[in-house]
Amino acid sequence: MDVRQMEYFLAVVDNGGINRAAVALHVAQPSLSQSIRKLESELKTQLFHRVGRGLVIAPAGEALVGPARQVLRDMEAAQAAVREVREVKRGRIDIAALADMSTDPLSVWVARFRVRHPDIRLRVEERDDVAGVLELVHSGACELGVTTLPQSQHEFFGRRLVTQNFVLVLPPGTESELPDTVPLEMLAGIPLVMGERRTASRDYIEQALRGRGIEPHVVVEVPQRGAVLPMVVSGAGAAILPLRMALEAHQRGAVVKEVAPTLTREVGAVHRVGRVSEAAVEFLDYSAEIAQQWESAVARRQAGGHSWIEAAALTVAAMERHNLAGFRDQSPLRRDGSRTAP
Repeated sequence: MDVRQMEYFLAVVDNGGINRAAVALHVAQPSLSQSIRKLESELKTQLFHRVGRGLVIAPAGEALVGPARQVLRDMEAAQAAVREVREVKRGRIDIAALADMSTDPLSVWVARFRVRHPDIRLRVEERDDVAGVLELVHSGACELGVTTLPQSQHEFFGRRLVTQNFVLVLPPGTESELPDTVPLEMLAGIPLVMGERRTASRDYIEQALRGRGIEPHVVVEVPQRGAVLPMVVSGAGAAILPLRMALEAHQRGAVVKEVAPTLTREVGAVHRVGRVSEAAVEFLDYSAEIAQQWESAVARRQAGGHSWIEAAALTVAAMERHNLAGFRDQSPLRRDGSRTAP
């Protein structure tokens, strides 16, 4: 018993006979008759009584009408659900990310994507190291992984999205203590606030400093990344942080300076080789677009005479205003339930 048999059965019921049902369905009358006989054979009962050249629905057929209609409704609902996912109207994206990247840059991408696609759900699962991110993607627990690139494993496809820049963040009132661009060698002996050991970002920063002959002077080690900024702002020490996180501290009065040589790493998304969902493809494309907008906007402001830090701060503020305006236009919080048409 299949969906097509249900459709043919109901067509005979609704049209009052085989011939009219065949016309309505645009199928040959013998094919329709054969389908009904096969259905009766499978159910081991008559669904219609043959009266002359016509059909009269039998008690078993009467009993089948309701369930058959429900089967077709369920199938239509399933097709609609799949269609909405295919058209990126609904769906779910599970993302694994290095812990610090869930704040920068993933949080921005997720927020902007949610404004554009308010009915798509996203789940972000954090891991402290690259191996943990790749394991979640490899196992299928997450469809995408946001991590450093490149990754050499053959079972993954990687796509670069943005260059992540690190800067030095100092307590308020220390503007004149160090030059605008701080050589890494000058960080020798400077008290540092850092996250936990054996995490991707801390390993990267410590390797960069030791590569310049500097042993990091870690005075505060915190398990929660969110505690680093308030500690720096309160004077516990300095920190080397991704630019966007540093700009949050800058808004609270902290001093942000570039370092030389620059500390950067390539950030991208990985997924298993093969097909990914339409929603995931849209997320990756839109994230790449946002990253390009960011880089172009910063470059334009630098060309206009702003320093790199100033240009980045102005760009972040402008993008946040744009995203919040979009959220208000599409806000699910409005009590009248109205939304601006996309």
